[in-house]
Amino acid sequence: MAITRILGINVSNRDEVAAEVQKVLTRFGCSIRTRLGINDTEDEGHCGSGGLIIIELSGDTREWERLEADLRKIGKIEVNKMDFNREI
Repeated sequence: MAITRILGINVSNRDEVAAEVQKVLTRFGCSIRTRLGINDTEDEGHCGSGGLIIIELSGDTREWERLEADLRKIGKIEVNKMDFNREI
């Protein structure tokens, strides 16, 4: 049985933390199969200060744990996860 893990990263102040979040995601890029970014919008055509990043992980589960721990160290973001058991 394989596990699919989805991480949701809620960023409330992009200006303060975006660069640090991006560094962590880049460092663990080989473990990220899919990445989706959803920006908050204040008015049509104008970005808000927050957003949501959804990533699907693959590979070594120990890397997943390190990625999650490094994200949690950033602060000012919320990280949640979902695990799905799949038959191969």
